[in-house]
Amino acid sequence: MTFAHRFAIAFVAFLLGITSLSAEPLPSEPELLAVLRSDASEADKAITCKRLAITGSPAAIVDLAKLLDNERLASWARIALEAIPGPEADASLRNAAGSLSGLRLVGVINSIGVRRDAGALPMLQAKLNDPDAEVAAAARHAIGSIGTTQAAAILTKAMAAPGGSQDATAQAGVVCAERLLASGKKAEALTLYDAIRKAGVSEQRVAEATRGAILARGQEGIPLLLETLRSPSKRLSNMALYAARELQDGPKSGAVDLALATEMAKPPGDAAAADRVVKIIDVLADRNADGGAGDAILKPLLVAATGGPKPIRVSAIAAVGRIGNASAISSLLVSAVDSDPEIADVARKALSSLASTEVDREVVARLPKADANVLPALVRAIGDRRIAAVAELKPLVNHASDAVRTATVAALGSVVDLPNLGILIDQVVKPSVGSDVGKKAILEASIRMPDREACAEKLASAIESAPAEAKVTLLDVVGEVGGTRALAAVAAAAKSSDPALQDASTRLLGKWMTPDAAPVLLELSKSLTDGKFQTRAIRGYIRIARQMAVPDAERAEICRNAIKVAKDPADQKAVLEILPRYPSPAMLAVAKEAATMPGLEAEATAAAATIEQKLEKPAG
Repeated sequence: MTFAHRFAIAFVAFLLGITSLSAEPLPSEPELLAVLRSDASEADKAITCKRLAITGSPAAIVDLAKLLDNERLASWARIALEAIPGPEADASLRNAAGSLSGLRLVGVINSIGVRRDAGALPMLQAKLNDPDAEVAAAARHAIGSIGTTQAAAILTKAMAAPGGSQDATAQAGVVCAERLLASGKKAEALTLYDAIRKAGVSEQRVAEATRGAILARGQEGIPLLLETLRSPSKRLSNMALYAARELQDGPKSGAVDLALATEMAKPPGDAAAADRVVKIIDVLADRNADGGAGDAILKPLLVAATGGPKPIRVSAIAAVGRIGNASAISSLLVSAVDSDPEIADVARKALSSLASTEVDREVVARLPKADANVLPALVRAIGDRRIAAVAELKPLVNHASDAVRTATVAALGSVVDLPNLGILIDQVVKPSVGSDVGKKAILEASIRMPDREACAEKLASAIESAPAEAKVTLLDVVGEVGGTRALAAVAAAAKSSDPALQDASTRLLGKWMTPDAAPVLLELSKSLTDGKFQTRAIRGYIRIARQMAVPDAERAEICRNAIKVAKDPADQKAVLEILPRYPSPAMLAVAKEAATMPGLEAEATAAAATIEQKLEKPAG
């Protein structure tokens, strides 16, 4: 049984929902044939044909062939005939092709193509000139699918004949050549590909055949690849780029890459040539994405990265980042300090993405020798690559250059460890760079610390002695870190007499992400005297009951307390809206208590009624 037959059977099984050998067995073949011979409905016969695609044998062919002239059942019969192995099915389809016409003949010819019946080639060749254009088109496609040497000869002859179907014939020829190549007939495939390229057909067909000819030749196809790359036709040039991605190197490893690199290194004569160079660079990067690029590829890329038209530079820099190694660092550093922001940004990303631990060591080793112009780029690379180089970065926090200091603080945000977090705390307390840089760095560092309690302890301790503005900044960071120690620090700030700290802490507590903030918020809602901060506290307390996962009894207690503490009727009614969302006996009790409070009678009574409806009634 051929692969095509097995595939057809599997596909039909899928259509029938047969997914396991242990499924209920199908009716036997004699039973199925009895349906075809009976006066059963056409719907039943259609299902029977599909089932015969699974279990049918040559014994079913005669009955199936009788349906090929049936307008409604012909396609169902062909499903089975395409799947049944053996020459008998081929013969039945060839015989039917001699008596059918129109769409049913087209269908039979398509099935012959699916089965790749070489014995039908003489008949199919005769159909190439059929007055019915759909029949002629089906014959062309079937010949291409059969894909033998004889099929190739028929298509080659048809392309040379006068008429208006050369392009469609060439399309079938491309399929035929692919079949030949897959079956090991490289010479025959090449002959057909080359015939299509010279047949005066459309540019699309020429492009398809050229791609096939390049790939079929392997390394020997490099000259044709380069010739096509240089074509003024965008379609052909782009097809060559696709082929270049697919073309495999032979015994002379690297020949394809070397040819592409040599082509890339030629000075572009115009905008079209420059665009082609950019695309070749992208192909080289794709072909060497596994890190296998050697110096013969990297060197011309590095040259392109440091000079020439901007689009080529940008593409080359990005490619070096994908496939380069430590030898590319110097070149990338030059580009990273380029006056053009786009080039500098691409170079920085390339430095960050170089895949080698050797690069990490080399970047750190260059720090002591780098001048103030290059040093920021090196420092950024340490941060971007997350290199553990805190000791090397620490002295640069006080560098004379503002650019170096700024880059260092930002990099420390990515790499500093907990014992050295004080470096960044100092940048908040006594900044040597812009306040936004220090705040962003300490926030990034703090939220990635594995021990958040220890991190919060360091930050909280620093808050006590920090200047007023720094206290707020550190408090914001503590709030992002979260945890028990952080909650205690924020609570302490809320109880202070400093309005700025009260403002920051109540804002943070109002969006706290864990329910352990509830007691703190309740206490603050009772003790704070500033109306705005007190309102924040009570609404943060209500939010915990509304949004967070807490036990029923605890949620009910929060709601009970909130109704009592809230001074704004709108806040009290917001609590009442929470009660029916989480119906329980405890919430019902809260609703009934609230129904006795002036101004809440109606809403609380309605909430209680809704809860009672939602609660399960006792049995009996």
